[in-house]
Amino acid sequence: QVQLVESGGGLVQTGGSLRLSCEASGRTFSRYAMGWFRQAPGKGREFVAAISWGGGTKPYADSMKGRFTISRDNAKNTVYLQMNSLKPEDTAVYYCAAGNLVAVSEASYAYWGQGTQVTVSS
Repeated sequence: QVQLVESGGGLVQTGGSLRLSCEASGRTFSRYAMGWFRQAPGKGREFVAAISWGGGTKPYADSMKGRFTISRDNAKNTVYLQMNSLKPEDTAVYYCAAGNLVAVSEASYAYWGQGTQVTVSS
């Protein structure tokens, strides 16, 4: 089993930046693909980015390309999401997830964190 805890959310102005972290428990973190998803008020959960266990594969949702960067540090059992040029429409609860394969579908991820709120003011 893997337990995930997100941190780094908060309130930021349009154009600002935030760095989210997701720390995993357990000694098998490096075996998992990791993903970030988000859910805005009144909307379904959507894919943001993912990263393979070795970091070589990193798909992004189209609206995040060039603004968000996913990375991981297997020695620290942590995956990061650097978010730049934030927009009000990026306001959402951001979740990290762990799964066996890099995927854009949330159904592919077996383990989920509790989420961290990101609010971008206009």
